Amino acid sequence: MKKHRLAQAGYKNAKSLLDIVREIGETAVSVWWHFFDWLAQVEWRKLVIIWLLLLILSASLFHMNDQTWGFILVSFGLKVLAGGKRKAELEARNAESHADEESIERRVVEARMAALQAQVEPHFLFNTLALIGQLIETDPPQAARIHQNLIDYLRATLPQMRAKGSGTLGRQIEMSRAYLAIMQARMRSRLAVSIDVPDEMLSATFPVMMLQILIENAIKHGLEPKIAGGRIDIRAAVDGQMLQVDVCDDGVGFNAFAGDGLGLANVRERLRIQYGNRAQLVIEAPLTGGTRASIRVPYAPDIFAASSK
Repeated sequence: MKKHRLAQAGYKNAKSLLDIVREIGETAVSVWWHFFDWLAQVEWRKLVIIWLLLLILSASLFHMNDQTWGFILVSFGLKVLAGGKRKAELEARNAESHADEESIERRVVEARMAALQAQVEPHFLFNTLALIGQLIETDPPQAARIHQNLIDYLRATLPQMRAKGSGTLGRQIEMSRAYLAIMQARMRSRLAVSIDVPDEMLSATFPVMMLQILIENAIKHGLEPKIAGGRIDIRAAVDGQMLQVDVCDDGVGFNAFAGDGLGLANVRERLRIQYGNRAQLVIEAPLTGGTRASIRVPYAPDIFAASSK
């Protein structure tokens, strides 16, 4: 029994010793790779300064010139032979990490846009259906026109809400025409509309639903609070390599000190994720009054869009 206990104690001591040796080995490997990664990324200028400091300290304090020169030669060889490859691997890993973060961020924004649209659409649909119900008795031809406009709007909107990425400016204009036709039926003489977009720009790539949000904002915050109503002008132009789409209204204007609402905030965020600093949303107050909202994105005509419009 005593021998058995001694054997167990010896086994435990050997196991503890092996664990310590293993931990020391793992720590040494970790320190080595941290040093190797640092050596791969450090600039040559900083590395030379470190070498010079080591030489000064070793000569004046530690008298370890041979070891210092050995360290310098080893680090120089590692930097030359493997540093470039390791640095490229680390940069590739960082790029993948940023790409994953950007993908997650894009999905979050798309989810927010879907939630925003889910809030807007039922309210708009219920109001439109209620208007059709009223006009069926008083003005059946007008009710039929609004019904057709609603069908056109849904036909243009639903595929774009499910689509990923960008659509074309032509698709956005098509959807906006149907939406504005419905709003004109509701607001009657209080809403006038003008759309000036050259045909050659209709195939240009343009983010989905953004034009719709600008138009909704113009009506809700600019024209509906104005007793006499007003007009909306939609224009598109190419300036160099940039496509600019403007939504102008002559409504009550906007508060320059107020922040963006949920819709405009999502537009800005989507532009930033999709285009970086190459796109922007600009909200201005023209001298003539009202508001001008402009989206600027890189101009990219889609040569295949003509067959799908």
